[in-house]
Amino acid sequence: METDFRRVVIIGYGKATGEILKYTADRRADYGYTPEFIEHEPHALSVTKQICEERGIPFASMPDKRELGGYLDEIQEKTLIVSASNNFLFPAVLVERENITIINFHNALLPDYPGRNAPSWVIYRGEVQTGITWHYVTAGVDEGNIIIQKSCEIGPDTKAYELTETLMDLAYEGFCECFDGVLQENAVARPQGFSPERRMYRSSEIPGDGFLDVKEPPEKLYCLLRSVDYGKSGIFPPLQMEVSGKRAEILRYRKVAPEKKKEGADMLYLPFADGELLKIKYRLL
Repeated sequence: METDFRRVVIIGYGKATGEILKYTADRRADYGYTPEFIEHEPHALSVTKQICEERGIPFASMPDKRELGGYLDEIQEKTLIVSASNNFLFPAVLVERENITIINFHNALLPDYPGRNAPSWVIYRGEVQTGITWHYVTAGVDEGNIIIQKSCEIGPDTKAYELTETLMDLAYEGFCECFDGVLQENAVARPQGFSPERRMYRSSEIPGDGFLDVKEPPEKLYCLLRSVDYGKSGIFPPLQMEVSGKRAEILRYRKVAPEKKKEGADMLYLPFADGELLKIKYRLL
């Protein structure tokens, strides 16, 4: 197999990044490129450094945006940059260089839901299907041509952390399927079609503005609760609501059968249309 790429630089974090890192290490013998990994957003439980040590891959931690931008700007060889679960915005001057090609994993089916925290927004908006997109990076955020997409269903009880896990698996599958085409520069990519209603989701935005209005239908509230539920990851602050004129922080929630109802001073039960109950445990602030 042949490629003109001499380096493959991976930037990212999380499960999919680890698998992609191992895959690119295993494929270097096929193409003769040099893989390397840059950790831009450090994570306490990250396994990427261990993977690099085990497989002889250069590892660098660059949390500073200027340092990372400067490092990438000095690359002279023909290089493929793989942006996997990475929130660094590549400067236009880098994207436009002839010796640099950048592909990015987005956790939604572009052109819909560009920007941050897409799994949350698809759940909050009541979507029944979503997926992942690998696309070429251009100067516009999440606007580059689509290389490959893979879809999955969103169940009626799917939480944000569960959907994220599924999307990570799809991201790795999609990467493996398109990697050869990208390296050989014969991948068939298609342009995105942008509708006038397309909007960018910012990292500062929280579904429901972080507030649960108990006057809303329980079905809608359940979507909101699931959309911000990343377990212990703390992507979003706890939702708040108003109880008897006082602010309260939501601690836990679940869907329960009527016979499981147990009254408590810090419990709220809201009836679904199907007869089940939305149980919310809270604490007053």
